[in-house]
Amino acid sequence: MAKVINLRMARKRRDRAAREKDAASARAQHGLGKAELASRKAEEARASRQLDGAKLERDD
Repeated sequence: MAKVINLRMARKRRDRAAREKDAASARAQHGLGKAELASRKAEEARASRQLDGAKLERDD
């Protein structure tokens, strides 16, 4: 005999798993750790200083 399952509960379980998979993907894509965030800020600051140092000033 086949095992009897409750379809409503099976659908809910399937939907929960799909939502969790989407959430994990979003966390991986958008979430940054503290060290990664500090590293990114430091890199942006370094690039900004380098760009400002390369500007030519005009004396009119």
